[in-house]
Amino acid sequence: MKDLETIILPVLEMSCAVCANNVENTVKGLSGVEEASVNFAANTLSVKYHPSLITPQKMREAVQEAGYDLVVEVEDPTAVQEEMAREHYRKLRRNTIGAWVLSIPLALLGMVFMHTPGGNWIMMALALVIMIVFGRSFYVNGVRHALHGSANMDTLVALSTSIAFLFSFFNTVYPQFWYEKGLEPHVYYEASGVIIAFVLLGKLLEERAKNSTSSAIKSLMGLQPKTARRVRDGQEEEVSISFLRVGDLVSVRPGEKIPVDGTVSQGSSSVDESMLSGEPIPVVKSQGDRVLAGTINQKGAFLMEATGVGSATVLSQIVQMVQAAQGSKAPVQRIVDKISGIFVPIVVGLAILTFIVWLVVGGSGYFSYALLSAVSVLVIACPCALGLATPTALMVGMGKGAEHHILIKDAFALENLCKVDTVVLDKTGTLTEGVPEVTDSFWISEASRDMLDILYTAEMKSEHPLASAILSWLKGTEAAEIDADSFESVTGRGIQMQVHGVTYWVGSKG
Repeated sequence: MKDLETIILPVLEMSCAVCANNVENTVKGLSGVEEASVNFAANTLSVKYHPSLITPQKMREAVQEAGYDLVVEVEDPTAVQEEMAREHYRKLRRNTIGAWVLSIPLALLGMVFMHTPGGNWIMMALALVIMIVFGRSFYVNGVRHALHGSANMDTLVALSTSIAFLFSFFNTVYPQFWYEKGLEPHVYYEASGVIIAFVLLGKLLEERAKNSTSSAIKSLMGLQPKTARRVRDGQEEEVSISFLRVGDLVSVRPGEKIPVDGTVSQGSSSVDESMLSGEPIPVVKSQGDRVLAGTINQKGAFLMEATGVGSATVLSQIVQMVQAAQGSKAPVQRIVDKISGIFVPIVVGLAILTFIVWLVVGGSGYFSYALLSAVSVLVIACPCALGLATPTALMVGMGKGAEHHILIKDAFALENLCKVDTVVLDKTGTLTEGVPEVTDSFWISEASRDMLDILYTAEMKSEHPLASAILSWLKGTEAAEIDADSFESVTGRGIQMQVHGVTYWVGSKG
């Protein structure tokens, strides 16, 4: 079957690399899906599928059953995801601050003032508030994944803090159990509270790193204006570019960005296309010439007919290509994915083994040590840097490249770039500052101040792409604008200007 389509969908409710692996495996297992790849750093799912066999809505239902969600069938899914990400970050920041405000006195009570009268009950109350109010998401997510027969990093946090709290609660309510055995009952409420505070802080830092990686995509999308002046029945009306359709007439004024792809139907100008082509010199556009979204109109004004709108513009295709490249997986990422898939069960197994070994070696008197050691194994495994580091590095690297007009095909190409020892360029025109510059000048006779002023005045009124470069050079000679009797721009030839009854020509010879 050849009716393959590729779609990129925002993913919600993921909290770690294990979650990303669960979503990916869920979608891969659906009939009609050829390929599926989840980028945890970007919170996106890239799917290659047969639309005749499965729809994005069916994928969403399957992902929801696995405990996550997809953003589908909305006008701007990226905007929805960004708004939800901002709200998630604000909530995460509030929870982190709140957890630390209570964790600091909790840690002081548990480590310094442990013999304070009623201290155990105060610590229990503080730890309970941290767990229920600020760390609630760990337990909700842990239970939700357990009901679906899976586990993630939240499972480890929920297990470790719950075990420490319940053991401490038992020792607070029934300390006689240990006194009868000749042991002192210890409590570890501070472990429950501080673990949650630290993990929340780590998640906050992760979220900041993930949000910063999308800046390159946003800057590329920012090249395209949000509105355009559509012309109907000779009247201009400003509309959102989402309302433009192929065949609409659009008015473009001097200095504006071109809103969509199209062809010039009336007027002429020069257009700076350096952000797409890398060529430093603006290109002259006249009737019938093609213009591209995101490029900058210079001094002329023209009407254009839209030929490519929305995702059909060259700029949108470049953005999609960068997004697809950022979402691709490097060979090293496959190793990370394999580890993530079995990571949590192995960690839980190691924690149980640690507990058993301590009891076997030390006996029942080492129960507290055995429990703390098991909890330590669960806690140490909680940070998800392994699953976040590789995709974040890829996104940042490809994003920075895109900002400097370097497009990288995929993660495989980026990873193997270190093996390149020779770079061959097919032309030199794109290896420039992006702005034309006068490097030298030659005068048949000595340049007078009057001639410099006349040349400066002519270039001031010119719309030619090179006029700005000549003006920048003339400013260094202290040339100034003077009054001209007449001025005429001759297409393809240059400028004709009269000053004090004398005619001057600037441009092509003959």
